[in-house]
Formats: sequence, C-alpha cells, structure tokens
Amino acid sequence: MTLLVEKTEPAAVFEEAAPNNLAPWHIRAAAFAIDVLPGVAVVATMALVWLAVPPRSIWWWVSVSILVGAALLTMANRVVFPALVGWSLGRALSGIQVVESNGSQAAAGRLMAREFAHLLDTLSVFVGWLWPLWDPRRRTFADLLLRTEVHWAQQDRRPADIQRSAARVVSAAVLLCVAGAGMSVLAIFLPDRASDETRDAVNAQGPKIVAQLLTYDAKSLKDDFARAQSLTSDKYRPELVKQQESVQKGHPGVNEYWVTDSTVLSATPNQATMLLFMQGHRSGGDQQRFITATVQVSFVKGKNGNWLVDELSVVTKPKPAQGKK
Repeated sequence: MTLLVEKTEPAAVFEEAAPNNLAPWHIRAAAFAIDVLPGVAVVATMALVWLAVPPRSIWWWVSVSILVGAALLTMANRVVFPALVGWSLGRALSGIQVVESNGSQAAAGRLMAREFAHLLDTLSVFVGWLWPLWDPRRRTFADLLLRTEVHWAQQDRRPADIQRSAARVVSAAVLLCVAGAGMSVLAIFLPDRASDETRDAVNAQGPKIVAQLLTYDAKSLKDDFARAQSLTSDKYRPELVKQQESVQKGHPGVNEYWVTDSTVLSATPNQATMLLFMQGHRSGGDQQRFITATVQVSFVKGKNGNWLVDELSVVTKPKPAQGKK
C-alpha cells in the first residue's frame, strides 16, 4: 500500500508587508519636514535672540523658554505621540506610520533610538537618508539598525481633523518666529539705535556741560554755582555743593576749563560714561596758572531729556600745563 505524503510549506515567522504597502521616499520626506521644520525654525530663531540679547534679561529668559519648549514638543511629536496614539503630525497628514519589521507598532524607546540613529544617516553625507530610494524595503540606515519600516497606514485610522491641526502648528511656528524677530527689534535694534543717539548727544553736549560745571568767576560766583548745580543729578549734587562751599571759604578767583579732547567710553539709552582731557587756568590776586587735567564723567538723562552729570572722578589731577607757568 502506497502512502501519499502531502508536502507543505513551512510557516512564515511573520508576514512581510507587500511592496505596495511600503511608504515611498518622497512621502516620508514630506512627513519628516512637517514634523521637524516648524520646531527647527522656532529653535533657530530663538537661539539667535538668546545669543544677541543681554544675558539673564527678561528677553533672554523668554527666548530660552520658547527654545526649550519647541525642542521638547518636536521630540514628543516624533517619539511620544506615535507610541501613544500611533501618529506624529507629519505622518498622520501623510498617512504613514513607523512599525517594527514584524508589522507591530514601534514603542517609544525604539522610536527614540531611531531618532538618534538618524545621526548615521546624516554623518554618511546624507547617504542614509537616500538609502530608501534603492533599498527593497525602503529603509534608512536608522531603520536597518533598529529593524523598523515605514508603511502606509489604514486611512480609517487617520485623525479626521489632522489638516486643521497641521495648519495650527505651522501657524504657531510662524507666529513664534515673527515674535522672535519682534523681540530682536525691541531688545536689540531699538536699544542699539537709542544708544547711538545717546553717544551722539553726549559727544556734542558733554564737553560743554563739564566745562560749565568746573568754570566759575569770583565776580559771578553765586550764579556760576547755581548753574553748575542745575547741570547735576540728585545723586551728584550734594557732593558738588560741598566742593562749592569749600571754594567759598577760601579766596576764589577765576577757575576756567575747556575740553581739548574727549571720548565716550560706554552708552545706553539713558546713561553714558565719558573720558575728557581738559586744559584751563586758575587766577587769584596777581597769580595765574595754566593747568591740565583728565576726568571721567557719568551722565544720566534727566526727566526733561537733558543730560546731567551723575558722577565725576578725577583720573589725572590738575597740574601745570607743559611750557606754561
């Protein structure tokens, strides 16, 4: 009696996806761009603001907060959301999903490792990103390493309002980039322009103010001192009054100064510091002396917009001018 043995094919460990179920390269590229570019644009914009604004200022903290938030949301969109709901924003809009080689949903840990593995795709002079164009399973180097693939997803699982959600995310990214540009204008451009205006104003007015502050004549001492006090801030005025009282107790004569050279050391919208090189002469009785001195003066903008001496320090004490006695 002959026994007929029917030959059977060995059962496959898992069912491979049909080639037409694999997402094409251009669809994957579009999904990646939607997932990443909005966040990258916000991070880049805020990084420029962060580097340009004064450290630890309110603008510095705002830019850092937005930068970190955008980076975390971008990573969550690529790693956390797919593990929880099965989609990232770009993949949902494109109708694709990342799965393991056996077709099951990729877990968050594998997706995170896949994102870092994309460094291989980049370090290979972007060859890894182009590898799906000729790989039979359309895999990048990261997919080969983590054993993942990108498949078309069932359309009935696609979120109904995904287009509206994508538009909102892109609009929010655009608004944040515009806000970053606005912060640059408010925190950098306008203060810099105001500082330049301060520098020009102090260059023009500072030497005259200091010369008037230090010049007096015994014949008009009261008026000269009153004028000098009007050129000072509330902070410096008491110190100037003490110096004037000391002069009045002596034998005041003529004390005249003029500025030969000056330079602005620093300037902000409401403050400036200036170094002045001065010459002058003092006379009392039958004696007259020609002198030179160097002073550093801090100016502040008064309530009426006029510049006032806020501090005056002598860098080089008055001494006889060279060639004059």
